[in-house]
Amino acid sequence: MSNPVVERVQTGVRIEKRLLKVLKGLAEYFDISLGDLLEGIVLHAFEGKAPPFRPEHLKAIEELKRVYGLDLDSSASHRMVERNPQDEN
Repeated sequence: MSNPVVERVQTGVRIEKRLLKVLKGLAEYFDISLGDLLEGIVLHAFEGKAPPFRPEHLKAIEELKRVYGLDLDSSASHRMVERNPQDEN
């Protein structure tokens, strides 16, 4: 099977700060770019056949979540409320 030729675009996606830190750490763990990691996760999710991570990867993810204080899970995905930076002053 040949490698698919794709066209990539730059995007300005906003994402929860700790979640981004965990994703960047995971990309480093796999020695791939953040974009490649996100593409792989999404393609696995779209297929719905196999999870994107093996059990040993999930252990690494749990450690990264602990390191970066990420206490969110999938149940939070549609309930998050963004903090107003002005509230911190």
